[in-house]
Amino acid sequence: MAKLSSVARQRRREKVVAKYAAKRKELMEQGDVEGLRKLPRDSNPNRLKNRCNLTGRTRGYYRKFGLSRLMLRKLAHEGKIPGLVKASW
Repeated sequence: MAKLSSVARQRRREKVVAKYAAKRKELMEQGDVEGLRKLPRDSNPNRLKNRCNLTGRTRGYYRKFGLSRLMLRKLAHEGKIPGLVKASW
């Protein structure tokens, strides 16, 4: 599991990105570089990182499920992800 501070930082960044999304889009359309510089750094969506919704792990992340490979495997074995079954042939 990732450090709680890393997960908390990510959640805070997500809120800031959502808060400034409209303003950032407006400034981008105007081409106002100075206005963009005055916005907080964390308002840029490039600073977001894909993290597992359960553990905060960044590596082995599956976008379709929003989970890391470890949690995906665990939940799939428990039958908690509809339509996902273990392959065997």
